[in-house]
Amino acid sequence: MSIISRSLALFLAIQLSGCAFGWLKTHKRGENTSGWTVEQFYSEGKSDIENGDYKSAIRFFIALEARYPYGRYAQQAQLEVVYAHYKEDDQAAAIIAANRFIRLHPNHPNVDYVYYMKGLASFNVEKGIAGYVMKRYLDQKMSERDPKASRESFESFKELITRHPDSKYRPDALKRMNYLVNSVAMGEIYVARYYIKRGAYVAAVNRAQYVLEEYPQTSATKDALTIMIQSYEYLGMTDLRDDAERVMDKNFPEDPVSPDLVTSDDESWWRFW
Repeated sequence: MSIISRSLALFLAIQLSGCAFGWLKTHKRGENTSGWTVEQFYSEGKSDIENGDYKSAIRFFIALEARYPYGRYAQQAQLEVVYAHYKEDDQAAAIIAANRFIRLHPNHPNVDYVYYMKGLASFNVEKGIAGYVMKRYLDQKMSERDPKASRESFESFKELITRHPDSKYRPDALKRMNYLVNSVAMGEIYVARYYIKRGAYVAAVNRAQYVLEEYPQTSATKDALTIMIQSYEYLGMTDLRDDAERVMDKNFPEDPVSPDLVTSDDESWWRFW
């Protein structure tokens, strides 16, 4: 866990402990919340979410749980905190809140929603300041970034559809898994192309071979074969180049476009992680 993640975890732990009672004495619109009922806290939090004031909503929900730590309102407040952090573009905090809910309520009827939100948070990790800089100023595609977040998002979605095969979030989770697996495969292609530019042709071949072995049904397979053909040409390995060309001709005889993305609901294609 990174320093930032540990700091966020500590911050939330403090919020959810006795320090959260400080919010019970705060004022909003001239009202003292010290004598509020659980319904009042929840109503104010929901109102803030509807109005897009997610920071204030998080405060009310955390205060609710601190004052009324048991029962359905406390559990619902924890769900709302996950959503509010996500909408606030604080993806790290959303993931921490999701993990906490899963740990506390593994059999909750809405835990599939939490797995889904956890996957979304990792999926949209580029949101926020760091992601904005990478996308706006560095023009960096998702496949060119560190695949850690993509793998974590994939794992959350996979856990969702494995544990809750009838979840209403399954169809969208499968589509996102499909996108993620292709994105990670193209990330390997990006690295292989970098190796070619550096003249590291053996490394480029190894990376392309890895794509063919680990991601055989993704859109990156044709790119991997092209890299192998180019690299073997530079290395003077004409026999291996010809073998790669034969595989290319057999699999892509006329279509110059890479194969379609995986759309099957079959589990076999995503079990390699």
